[in-house]
Amino acid sequence: MTKPITRLLIANRGEIARRILRSAHEMGLGSVAVFADPDANEPFVREADQAVALRGTTSAETYLDAGKILEAARRTGADAIHPGYGFLAENADFARAVGEAGLIWVGPPAAAIAEMGDKLSAKRRMQAAGVPTLPAVELKPGADAKRAAREIGFPVLVKAAAGGGGKGMRVVESEADLADAVESARREAGSSFGDDTVFLERWLSSSRHVEIQILGDSHGNLVHCFERECSIQRRHQKIIEEAPSPAVSPELREQMGEAAASAGRAIGYTSAGTVEFLLQGEDFWFLEVNTRLQVEHPVTEAITGLDLVREQLRVAQGEKLGFAQADLSIDGHAIEARLYAEDPERDFLPATGHILAWQPSTTTGARFDSGVETGSEVGIAFDPMLAKVIVHAPTRREAALRLARVLETTRVQGLVTNRDFLVATLRTPEFLAGDTTTDFIERVGPARRRLPARAELAEAAVLVALAAQCDRRAAARVLPTLPTGWRNTPMPREQVGFRSGDEELTVHYRSRRDGGFDAEIDGIDHDVRVGERTADGLSLEIDGRRIFATLTRDGDRWLVHGPAGDLELLQLPRFPAPGGEGDTGGLRAPMPGKVLSTHVSAGDSVEAGQLLLVLEAMKMEHRITAPRDAEVVELRVAEGDQVANGELLVVLSGDEPEGEG
Repeated sequence: MTKPITRLLIANRGEIARRILRSAHEMGLGSVAVFADPDANEPFVREADQAVALRGTTSAETYLDAGKILEAARRTGADAIHPGYGFLAENADFARAVGEAGLIWVGPPAAAIAEMGDKLSAKRRMQAAGVPTLPAVELKPGADAKRAAREIGFPVLVKAAAGGGGKGMRVVESEADLADAVESARREAGSSFGDDTVFLERWLSSSRHVEIQILGDSHGNLVHCFERECSIQRRHQKIIEEAPSPAVSPELREQMGEAAASAGRAIGYTSAGTVEFLLQGEDFWFLEVNTRLQVEHPVTEAITGLDLVREQLRVAQGEKLGFAQADLSIDGHAIEARLYAEDPERDFLPATGHILAWQPSTTTGARFDSGVETGSEVGIAFDPMLAKVIVHAPTRREAALRLARVLETTRVQGLVTNRDFLVATLRTPEFLAGDTTTDFIERVGPARRRLPARAELAEAAVLVALAAQCDRRAAARVLPTLPTGWRNTPMPREQVGFRSGDEELTVHYRSRRDGGFDAEIDGIDHDVRVGERTADGLSLEIDGRRIFATLTRDGDRWLVHGPAGDLELLQLPRFPAPGGEGDTGGLRAPMPGKVLSTHVSAGDSVEAGQLLLVLEAMKMEHRITAPRDAEVVELRVAEGDQVANGELLVVLSGDEPEGEG
């Protein structure tokens, strides 16, 4: 029996909310968004037919508050709820509450969520079904963690039973680090999922993370949609995913697909879900079942031609799957990269700030599932993913190289991102050869950031200097009809200085009567002719070679997007700024966050690597440790304090900041 959906509430935010909205609108469904205060001006809020404010700033106050979401559905007349992924997507109590409220739940039955959401319960069910699993031990309160770890054998993985997305996970190499890892994982799991249960599992340091997409309906039909490989990870969270896997043969694909389908049938699975495995050679072990849509679902859509959100909505309305296993086949290769606001050079710590320029590449056909636009703010309350970029091509190599080029020619400026790291990873010989195991980043070591050549910086400096000159002339109120740079007597060259990272550049330029410019930088003279100055860019001809770059000015910052990607120039003042040097001593907050705990006091002697305090930001814990043996001169923060990016936390001997008493 079918029960049609007329108005869908999306209990999520950002790119996945926009993704669900797209399919819902294409199916003719009305839509409702819900939003936290920091998201009030984001695209997903505007694109929904209606939007309801949840009145709060944190996940707990908004997207994790089931009562507020159900009330929003009641107020707007929604008859169905799609949870997306994360937040309440795998909360069995919420799924039950949606049904009890007379609404349609777009997902699997609450019983399946409950059984598979507890990763220990899921392991036991898979063992009973004959699916191979890794050894694991639950750490109940008061349990002897060291004894359990010795039974499994180091290294072990501390893992949240209700977790996902890399949260509540710690790799432990020795007994000495076990207690802190368990405590930290418990806190992170409780904060992220409302359940601090953790367990130990054998850790395979070099394997592949391969998952199988399944789809089931309420009429007993269930299929698998082949595999995705998600082995390129940092902090146990995927950043590059692809389908199909370069390591899976047709025979292995059939075995893993049947194992995943059997797992789904065993729990009466409906809707979209994913069965995850670790793969070494031809051997595979069950990891978990994700009872929801996955972040990386677009690569499966690309190779199969399916719209997985559409299928979820059809199944939720009681319709049958419109295809059988034999109808599905793999077409080409698809790769997805997750674009994050994070700093790869600082161990991928999340970054915050405003997006001053966002312009997806139009170089080649690519799919952008994004949650941001120019002007969006990335704060500390939610996950820092900006967008997913997906490319589909006839071969894996073409897909990788095209995706790298799409990322390189996408403009995302104003805050630190992992874009250049993704580009470097996709172009490594190892990635192109399919040598993609979970230790890839540590083993291969792709460049963490792009270092522009001096010639590229010099060219950008000339371009910015002349763009600024054009802008000044266009804004001139005196003799505005004179050609740019016109003089009636010879004049010395203009001079402007820039800094990019540790490099400084000085441009000397002078206009000519023929409308061109003589420009000199690094002792090299250039013949420059200015082309069109648009609202966001400038074209130049430098020594007979034409270039175009888009530009955004933010005070003294110039954000340049040229042929090789993004770079930033800081325009230096013509005269020294008044005042002395600011203090630089001490250990500072690597990002805005909350102090979870402090572990030292003023006067304590500490050793290199010793834990000083723990910060929480974006639901992840970050340990601040001593860089060397020293004495704690000052502890500037206390447990529970909110700190800003760069705020002074601890002063060690030898670091006493000047001018502070």
